[in-house]
Amino acid sequence: MKNLLSKEIRLAASPLAWLFLVFGLMALIPRYPILVCAFFICFGIFQSFQSGRENNDILYTVLLPVRKTDTVKAKYAFTVLIQMLGFGIAAVATGLRMVLLGKATPYVTNPMMNANQAFLAYILLIFALFNVVFMGGFFKTAYKFGKPFVLFLIVSFLVVGIGEVLHHIPGLTFLNAPAPLADPVMWGILGAAAAVYAVATLVSCKVAMKRFALVDM
Repeated sequence: MKNLLSKEIRLAASPLAWLFLVFGLMALIPRYPILVCAFFICFGIFQSFQSGRENNDILYTVLLPVRKTDTVKAKYAFTVLIQMLGFGIAAVATGLRMVLLGKATPYVTNPMMNANQAFLAYILLIFALFNVVFMGGFFKTAYKFGKPFVLFLIVSFLVVGIGEVLHHIPGLTFLNAPAPLADPVMWGILGAAAAVYAVATLVSCKVAMKRFALVDM
């Protein structure tokens, strides 16, 4: 498994998967729909799948002396690695924004989503959707990825829209607080999103393994 992950990083990964990690810094941009950073990070991963298909990466991996299901595990491991790196960058930028810039006028008067724990929770939810909708759909055939990615595109931007609307609803304005460091509710939201991400990714991986086992390469 370790060798397969190394193969994904060294051979299968598109340069865009690494380059698009910088979109995590969008957390510092005021008056902008910063949650789209999660989509761009996933789009970088998608480019790796696209490049892999054109280079017959899946077939090459299956021909190696490894279990067929390990191919799926390696793809998920690489995806989670990129997602966690992107999340880490966004989390650092969010922390800087809350601690150092929480009282800055552009953030206090920001009508769009502020970078805080809720923002990070939304990122994890979009990542979970990518793992379930796109990756789970891709491994039905291990070749066709157009429909799964379009479905992910729709649901991810639906989450972006919901995130931008919710904090305008009376009673939910706390979701857009620029510096809620001591708010246990916000940390609870982030913790719940982390649990959803972990469970959704694990279940998706197991389902994808069963689907891929039935694919005739």
